[in-house]
Amino acid sequence: MSYVDEVIQYAIEKNPAQPEFHQAVKEVLESLRVVIEADEEKYRKEALLERMVTPERQILFRVPWVDDKGQTHVNNGFRVQFNSAIGPYKGGLRFHPSVNLGIIKFLGFEQVFKNSLTGLPIGGGKGGCDFDPKGKSDHEIMVFCQSFMTELYRHIGADTDVPAGDIGVGGREIGYLFGQYKRIRDCYEGVLTGKGLTYGGSLARTEATGYGLLYFTDEMLKSNGIDIAGKTAVVSGAGNVAIYAIEKAIELGAKPVTCSDSTGWVYDPDGIDVAALKEIKEVKRARLTEYKNYRPNSEYHEGRGVWTVKCDIALPCATQNELNLDDAKALVANGVIAVAEGANMPTTLEATEYLQANGVLFAPGKASNAGGVATSALEMSQNSERLSWSFEEVDAKLKNIMVNIFHNLDDAAKQYCLEGNYVAGANIAGFLKVANAMEAQGIV
Repeated sequence: MSYVDEVIQYAIEKNPAQPEFHQAVKEVLESLRVVIEADEEKYRKEALLERMVTPERQILFRVPWVDDKGQTHVNNGFRVQFNSAIGPYKGGLRFHPSVNLGIIKFLGFEQVFKNSLTGLPIGGGKGGCDFDPKGKSDHEIMVFCQSFMTELYRHIGADTDVPAGDIGVGGREIGYLFGQYKRIRDCYEGVLTGKGLTYGGSLARTEATGYGLLYFTDEMLKSNGIDIAGKTAVVSGAGNVAIYAIEKAIELGAKPVTCSDSTGWVYDPDGIDVAALKEIKEVKRARLTEYKNYRPNSEYHEGRGVWTVKCDIALPCATQNELNLDDAKALVANGVIAVAEGANMPTTLEATEYLQANGVLFAPGKASNAGGVATSALEMSQNSERLSWSFEEVDAKLKNIMVNIFHNLDDAAKQYCLEGNYVAGANIAGFLKVANAMEAQGIV
């Protein structure tokens, strides 16, 4: 049995009942096979891959809180500090009922390679809680966040672990979390990113993941002789990533015609109205059923179906494993040119392989959605320097980072005779930097 196969089996046996983590490990290690087998005995002797698939630290804790009616609830909190070889742990916090240790580990593992690709000195981690912020009052959100931070504060710091937001954790939650950290530690430091502009946040952070996705997609298309202008795009999701991906796609001359939330999806043949989408989702915090009130010619459909719409570019920006094999077949049948992931692992392994086998340009999330964490790292820099950069400065740095990410992974794929395989290129480029740092620091 090859070393790669041994470690895949090792990860599955050591982490039972964690299918998302197994999927992430298999996807990464399979694409690294050509690199590992070139120096297999050295990597095996150092147990490098075993160390890479095992988090440096896994923190599990209870989060008790009292609702507005006086009822006490208990949730499960997590922080997985996966790898600090190239910098302090960096990765978001997710508040959602689906959160469990396996999902947090999958996200943390992916984060290691994503953060490496940015070229910035940040390691990989992830955290969260199975708390559902939907339907909760602001007071309940505050009480919960304060309880969550009352445990988490022991494990984080500006030079140790710097969490950010993720699903269910926006500016409101980051504010409550930061306030409690500052209160407990009596210390004003850049321990969280995604903060408000009045207390250390960065301009362009809200837009960063969506904008970065389009900067990457545009560069990928250009490198393959394709102009994004005039192309039709389908987008899933209606959160920050989707909204600002749609906004930047329009700015670059493309026409996004869909968006979706947990109950249904919208098709607007005239192109999604970003102002209406922002009003519905960011101001009213409402469902997409309201979109038709703004655009009478649009269609609203219950359930899922975004990927059945004819398009040139598909941008999955909602959640993991939302684009399956049947969806991939529908996209290919409708002539899709490129699929670029805005969410974390939104495409199943089978769907990814089918898209690649059919000549579709496929951008993996660890590369194409790295704009968010890249801008978080830029926020860390501003906090350390006690400076605030303009929107244009941050946006220019973001674009430069995303363009460089594409060319780094493209070069890595070509180096190992895998030209056009951007999944392998991203994993190889991210892996080599982390592996070199781990080897230099000894067996730790």
